[in-house]
Amino acid sequence: MTSEKKERLVMHVDMDAFFASIEQRDHEEYRGKPLIVGGLSGRGVVSTCSYEARKFGVHSAMPMVRAQRLCPQGIFIEGNYAHYKKVSAEIFKIFARYAPVVEPLSIDEAFLDITGMELLMKSPREYAERLKREIRARTGLVASVGIAPNKFLAKLASDLEKPDGLVIITKENQQSILDPLSVGRIWGVGKKTASVLTSLHIRTIGQLRQTDRKKLTAALGAHMAEHLLALAQGIDHCAVAPREPAKSIGKEVTFPEDLKDRAEAEKVLLALAEKVGYRLRGHGLKARTIQLKLRLGNFQTYTRSRTLGEATCYDKEIYQTAVELYQGLHVRQGIRLLGISASGFDASGEISLFHEEARKENLYAAIDKIKARFGEKGITKAQLIQRPDEL
Repeated sequence: MTSEKKERLVMHVDMDAFFASIEQRDHEEYRGKPLIVGGLSGRGVVSTCSYEARKFGVHSAMPMVRAQRLCPQGIFIEGNYAHYKKVSAEIFKIFARYAPVVEPLSIDEAFLDITGMELLMKSPREYAERLKREIRARTGLVASVGIAPNKFLAKLASDLEKPDGLVIITKENQQSILDPLSVGRIWGVGKKTASVLTSLHIRTIGQLRQTDRKKLTAALGAHMAEHLLALAQGIDHCAVAPREPAKSIGKEVTFPEDLKDRAEAEKVLLALAEKVGYRLRGHGLKARTIQLKLRLGNFQTYTRSRTLGEATCYDKEIYQTAVELYQGLHVRQGIRLLGISASGFDASGEISLFHEEARKENLYAAIDKIKARFGEKGITKAQLIQRPDEL
């Protein structure tokens, strides 16, 4: 006799206006005001904004100059991303107490697989309400939650009643919820696919679900047609899975105006190397491969990498490698973007018995202690003191 397979139960938790909400929590003068967090340079974009700002049409990923036109009375700040990361870590610790498997999607949202946890809950709704209460009590922040038989429906559900939403989609109500929604709600439907669907007079998920398979295949190809029709019927077999460890650690910067001076470019590389080295040491990692990314003003992009004889996490060695890669490109045009990344990780291990290596270990440990206490700008290279604070 075989036991009946247990139905999956997936929870998607999404922190509402995460960066802006943290700032409003921490700064009374921001509360109830249109607050926009993001890059303040001419090429900056909105990272997130408060719900007060969204009333003016501002949204994430919007160019900052457009946000300033739409909401000139807004409060615009760059934000404290190291602080946001710490708050995120608190929230993910809470997630871990509610589900054995947590899949992060970003710093402020995750899938929780709560299949088979019925003994720990009166009902899925009560369980979600308990989680929301604990997040609010411990962090002062609000989360929206969706619960459904799969990831697609759970993520869609969490977005339906923001902010502070809680929506449960079941097999019984899924089509009544899905059918009226725009096809743009489906994973994989971008502007191009949406345009094709509109040309077929398909604007809602319900219309998509009822479209002839052959007609859809002819317009979009077999793979995309199958994908869209499955999701339109609420079918998604993707498992909730913990995210794999990062395969690289890096930092890049886009300049408000193209960088034309070689010395200034090398100064930027020094600042980037500091960032990457600090993050490697913070993760207890050393990297064997250093990669340079460079984008010209005409958007032509170059990547160059070098694999070192020994793995490193030291700013000086990362910088020397990156600047040699940069010099090897013989750049003659303005530079729009520079970036450094490190990969091919080894664990840092114990301090070396060799005197020079031990000296470096101790030096960087002291530097990192200062940065941990006063922030990454608490100590830096003398050459960088006069740089604009754009990294």
